[in-house]
Amino acid sequence: MKDPFLITKEEILKFYKPVNPLTHKGLQGHAVIIAGSYGKMGAAVLASKSCLKSGCGLVTAFIPKCGYQILQISIPEVMVLTDENTNFMTSIHLPLLPQAIGLGPGIGQELGTQKALFEFLRVNKSPLVLDADALNILAENLSWLELLPENTILTPHPKELERLIGKWNSESEKFQKTIAFSEKYKVIMVMKGAPTYIIIKTEIYENTTGNVALATAGSGDTLTGMITGLLAQGYEPKYAAKLGVFLHGLTADITLPETGYQSFIASDIIENLGKAFLFLEH
Repeated sequence: MKDPFLITKEEILKFYKPVNPLTHKGLQGHAVIIAGSYGKMGAAVLASKSCLKSGCGLVTAFIPKCGYQILQISIPEVMVLTDENTNFMTSIHLPLLPQAIGLGPGIGQELGTQKALFEFLRVNKSPLVLDADALNILAENLSWLELLPENTILTPHPKELERLIGKWNSESEKFQKTIAFSEKYKVIMVMKGAPTYIIIKTEIYENTTGNVALATAGSGDTLTGMITGLLAQGYEPKYAAKLGVFLHGLTADITLPETGYQSFIASDIIENLGKAFLFLEH
């Protein structure tokens, strides 16, 4: 296996775009987060909030009806569209054309949701970030991967990765299989773990930020939101993925002295995103 390229501050600064002082929300991108089901609306909240906190101008959450008040009360800055179904998604119709879409956190794997995902993928043209249950549904229906726009970003944790590429017997086999998967379906693979790796066809990138504090519920949902927000702001998919994982890890490095490993939660990632951006700019 060839040596990975390291994702460092120096590398990030080569493509990082500071905010234009003359910009307005309409120029900062409109992202859609499709997430949540009964009992898992927190995933939609975390992904939507982190999307907004990554610098995105406008964020719309598409959720089942049961999450309407939850979203509107917990993140007043995020707009909300609801499915006609109460507890899970059955039909994804967007009355807008967003610059990027993040899909999957907490959506569950109900048959109606699987059908909705298929119908959505058939017509979607926006850049995509797929996570969590969207990946689990795709793992059961690999032919649907052909419907993804080129350079769609997939963010599997180890178990989701195994469902997608099959079991592996060694680290090198895991990388070989992931590279083959990335090449076959023309997707970018964010292999979450310690450290997180990004596979873009035959290129391997290793993130240099982050620590075990990130091994907590909702951490992946915030990463999905962040990468989606960066995509919506006009970053190319490979740069959105790199900047997203770098900032995500950096929040844990910055916050650890205050929280310790045990008390760090996914909301701390969102709260400390500002400090992570400031670190890049100084």
